[in-house]
Amino acid sequence: MELMRTFFLYLSKNKPLIKAARRYGLRFGAARFVAGETLDEATKVIAELNRKGLSVTIDYLGEFIDHEQEAEEMANQCIDAIRAIAEHGLDSQLSLKLTSMGLDISEHVVMKNMKRILEEAKAARVFVTLDMEDFPRCQPTLEVFKKLKAEYNDLGTVIQAYLYRTEKDLDELNPFQPNLRLVKGAYKEPREVAFPEKEKVDANFKKIIKKHLLNGNYTAVATHDDKIIDYTKNLAKEHGIRTDQFEFQMLFGIRNEKQLELAKEGYKVRVYVPYGTDWYGYFMRRLAERPANVAFVLKGIWKR
Repeated sequence: MELMRTFFLYLSKNKPLIKAARRYGLRFGAARFVAGETLDEATKVIAELNRKGLSVTIDYLGEFIDHEQEAEEMANQCIDAIRAIAEHGLDSQLSLKLTSMGLDISEHVVMKNMKRILEEAKAARVFVTLDMEDFPRCQPTLEVFKKLKAEYNDLGTVIQAYLYRTEKDLDELNPFQPNLRLVKGAYKEPREVAFPEKEKVDANFKKIIKKHLLNGNYTAVATHDDKIIDYTKNLAKEHGIRTDQFEFQMLFGIRNEKQLELAKEGYKVRVYVPYGTDWYGYFMRRLAERPANVAFVLKGIWKR
């Protein structure tokens, strides 16, 4: 299982395959996890999810941008998404990766693009989440978050349970009363910075969920794991935490029935809906996370 995960994470960064994926579009099962290549396709998917009682966070796929013009174009795509959310009255937030905004280029570039996006989001009342990426970009992402949070209220970020540093990060972010998405973590990290054992990751995940909720902060528990879901439910009941202080988040195309079940139980469920032509890296990480996803894709190819 770990070998398969390593294999797909390696493929996610293979540049020739990334280029080929852009050329050939959403094939070989990727359409299950990606809502289309255009904003129009994505808005239709969001509207349908909303009709089923599910909230959404939309993400225009793209990462590791190293040219300022590309970063500016990515920012333009995010602004278009915000405007579409407002125009169609969609129950949706926006998620983005700071590397797509120029994090690897310079602080000036990323801050310029983020302020453009956040000004648009503020006017449209759309919440924005800064997705977390691999370990070397963890601290830079949190630094950008802190600077922007001082000026923009409707802004959150992501904390990954598999990193040793996570509890300390929660303590440092707590004065901002942050709305955080808590996740296990989807990147391949060395054991020097991340728990290698699943049991320890799960234990730390529960620990930070409890800590963030008891700190009184809004908490998005992003998981498909029934044990983590049940833990969160029981924790909320035990401590009298209202259901409007937290939500469950799941990925588009994964555990659709569970999403609807939780929504019917009265919990807020937000679906992470990615779209765009740069879908390959995201798709490979989804295959790395769950062997069942690989089986689904192979089945789809065989049917062709």
